[in-house]
Amino acid sequence: MKKVLVSLLAATFVLGACGGGGGSSNSGGSASSGSGEGEKGSVDTYSYVFSTDIETLDYLFSQRNSNSQHYSNFVDGLMEWNPEGQLVPALAESYKVSDDGLTYTYKIREGVPWVDSEGNEYGADVTANDWVAGLKHAVEKKSETLYIVADSIKGLSDYIAGKTDDFSTVGVKAVDDHTLEYTLNKPESYWNSKLTYGILYPANEEFLKEKGDDFGKPTPDSILYNGPYILTENTSKSAIEYGPNESYWDQDNVHVKNVKFIYFDGSDPDWLFKQYDAGEFTSARVYPNSAGYKDVEAKYKDSINFSLPGSSTFNMTFNFNRQAYENTSKTTDKQKEDTKKAIMNLNFRKAFQFAFDKKAYRAQNVGDAGAEKALRNTLVPTDFVQIDGKPFGEVVQDKVRAADAEAFGEVNLAEGQDGTYKPDLAKKYMDLAKKELEAEGVEFPIHLDLPEQETAEVLVNADKSMKQSVEASLGKENVVIDIQLLNEDAYYAATYQATSSAATDYDISTASGWGPDYIDPSSYLNIYNSHSGDMLTTLGLDADATVQGEDPGKAAKEALKFEEYDQLLDKADAITDDVNKRYEAYAEAEAWLVENVIQIPIFASLATPSVSNIVPFTAPYAYAGLGDYRYKYMEIQDSAVTTDQWNKLHDEWAAKREEAAAKEAK
Repeated sequence: MKKVLVSLLAATFVLGACGGGGGSSNSGGSASSGSGEGEKGSVDTYSYVFSTDIETLDYLFSQRNSNSQHYSNFVDGLMEWNPEGQLVPALAESYKVSDDGLTYTYKIREGVPWVDSEGNEYGADVTANDWVAGLKHAVEKKSETLYIVADSIKGLSDYIAGKTDDFSTVGVKAVDDHTLEYTLNKPESYWNSKLTYGILYPANEEFLKEKGDDFGKPTPDSILYNGPYILTENTSKSAIEYGPNESYWDQDNVHVKNVKFIYFDGSDPDWLFKQYDAGEFTSARVYPNSAGYKDVEAKYKDSINFSLPGSSTFNMTFNFNRQAYENTSKTTDKQKEDTKKAIMNLNFRKAFQFAFDKKAYRAQNVGDAGAEKALRNTLVPTDFVQIDGKPFGEVVQDKVRAADAEAFGEVNLAEGQDGTYKPDLAKKYMDLAKKELEAEGVEFPIHLDLPEQETAEVLVNADKSMKQSVEASLGKENVVIDIQLLNEDAYYAATYQATSSAATDYDISTASGWGPDYIDPSSYLNIYNSHSGDMLTTLGLDADATVQGEDPGKAAKEALKFEEYDQLLDKADAITDDVNKRYEAYAEAEAWLVENVIQIPIFASLATPSVSNIVPFTAPYAYAGLGDYRYKYMEIQDSAVTTDQWNKLHDEWAAKREEAAAKEAK
């Protein structure tokens, strides 16, 4: 995935990538009352907060956004996203594609040095062989992101499986120092968008050997740098800082020279604004439901702006095979078994989805006025791709209604509104589920454990909202949500950082989200492939490669009929010569997820209110891969961005995007 997203990030931070303010700050200038437009690009320091420690800097290995939001600033790949959302050359000056669409040849930029954590040149420039060495390292370390390229690059899956031990048989080749060649198994129209992800970044072979197992440890000296920034400090639950890479090849597009984060546990959301107002932060998420919001409105009424919705989808997942019960309100084995049976019952899951007031849930974060802005009813964003000129989500909706008109005939899956909150339908399907489950000996109420980080005030309130709407619609005599308040370490261990089904300690969870690695629906939908899906763990299931012995989730996968979903994915993936037919086949797979309520999409990343000094739409706009946390291109002004300024720059940005799209279509 582009990144696994922990909910606290969505609740706390505003990212600069999509405009309307970024998770940034300014310790180089003070915030103003927002009464006018500041001096654009006049501030060179970005300061804000972080909530999750860096676990690793091994960009070739890690998939977690808590890592990638940092290392994406330290290393450049072949391509990058610009502020208009275009893929533009980075370390690849140019490229060409063979007539059969299988071979991509890149001309590597000359004279780009690797530097160490002190900014000293390492003694080697970036060469084509660095991409070969990087991919080989990723395989050796069993990268969490191998799934992005394993079936794409010729010979790679066989090498991973040990069918060959000769890496020269893999379709990545340094033709010479400045010519890199990838050979694919089949054409991928979206291949270049994969190049912005860490697993396809370069690594100096000599440095990899020198560091060995220490490569990528969360210390500044564990990696080499060729990107715009160098990590200068990383202190757990304290501070993270970047300094400028003075040897960076594209200095003209680096306006922010220093980046500073301090640790924030989410316990006092209003503190963010207070720090901004004091001139410590360049921007701050603001919370319309908080006690301190009146102060925001008093000083910055004309400078509160919502960012655009992002590509990541946050959802609620069911644990279909819970094994851990360290954090639970259940007191008997009977309660545990009854809950499992309920979660496996489709009518129960439908009832839950129709009982969940997502607008009220989101309002705890952004207030009533902004509650619907980011609501999402499908895993893949409605407008992610077009099918014969029709948004992907509209095709999905047509297929869902055709397959199950009784449940979904009146359900609107479009974004920006709560299409699945239907209390009357919730009661109907609860009655059906209860009849079926009582016939199996299940006793009610069903207790559902929902873990949450105890210090994350906004998220706790959102959970309480979910509890209220579900219990009100379904009746406490039928369903009770038991919120498990945990310290940060326990919360992450049970949810976001769980690496196997055995460690997922919940019945339902809202801890994670998903963003695409590349511009193709498969980047979302493959995450639930029952054999290899990278987010199966969030469902309490495991990918085949991670299972030792008998798969503990085999029975659950069979009962849920995941084989049907796998077949839909295989059918879509086999279509490489017609993108419209390919996307329509993937729409069938998305429809299956909706019909079977495998997970419940809630909201998109971003679409959050802030006050900010970041000049809107100057940061990279990245809908896939790494880029939306990069500070290259970003500009910061010396006062708050007004709503008038935001709207003006948004219109200019949208026009540029339309112009760029028109040129690409020619």
